[in-house]
Amino acid sequence: MDQSNLCPRFQKGMDIVSKRWTGLIIYQLLSGPQRFCAVQSALPISGRLLSERFKDLENEGIVDRHVYPEIPVRIEYSLTEKGRALEPVIREIQVWSQEWIEPAEEA
Repeated sequence: MDQSNLCPRFQKGMDIVSKRWTGLIIYQLLSGPQRFCAVQSALPISGRLLSERFKDLENEGIVDRHVYPEIPVRIEYSLTEKGRALEPVIREIQVWSQEWIEPAEEA
């Protein structure tokens, strides 16, 4: 039996949060709503990939995109209730990595 069929919900959850940069984007939004440029400047990620990840997270109901009707237009991203429910998971990964993961040596 294929192991991915044993727990499809768990597998889908892992697929969502394990995409490159997704965990760090969620971690960044734990501090509150942020504009695209703030998230991009906090992470070494291209604008195209960040935009793609935000769209993925919006489609999954994890991130909310709020457009303010101002000139110029202001857009903020924040975690939904579903996204904030990931906080204990993200925080535990943070604790685990502090204890068990050695920092990468800089080249």
